[in-house]
Amino acid sequence: MISLTLPDIKDFTSHLLLKDSFDSFCFIEGEIVTFNTFRIDGFIQKDFFDTDTELPEYSYWKNVRDYCFQIIRGKRTPLSFRFVFSLSPKNIGRLIRQNVPSIRPDDVQGLYLNLHFDGTHLTCVTGTSFKTFILDKSLEHIWDEMVKKFFHQKGIIFEQM
Repeated sequence: MISLTLPDIKDFTSHLLLKDSFDSFCFIEGEIVTFNTFRIDGFIQKDFFDTDTELPEYSYWKNVRDYCFQIIRGKRTPLSFRFVFSLSPKNIGRLIRQNVPSIRPDDVQGLYLNLHFDGTHLTCVTGTSFKTFILDKSLEHIWDEMVKKFFHQKGIIFEQM
């Protein structure tokens, strides 16, 4: 787990809300505080759909990004927001196969990005969650490095705390 400060709030929120930078991440949950508090659960309600197609457990950010943008946009900065993203199950499997083949992808609950804006500061905290107890911390370290590499590739400025 690492904590990153994102000093260029305007640029980061552009990546978050206007660009496709985070679209392939699963959206776990979010909260936006403007004139009201808006809470969004990313868990897909499968009974809503008339399909036999296998649906993911969580929405992808690309499917809820515009809704969140509609809540945030305007002349006034939100009082706060927080979003929790996870690397998609497919990408978790790929990351494990390439780096830590001793860990089974089914044992990983999620590799998370926890984004929090408190009105003045924006931070990102990484997280790793397993379904079972695992002593091996190599996946956690690989995920932390991958997040920093991802931000660097996207041109997102960050400072490690």
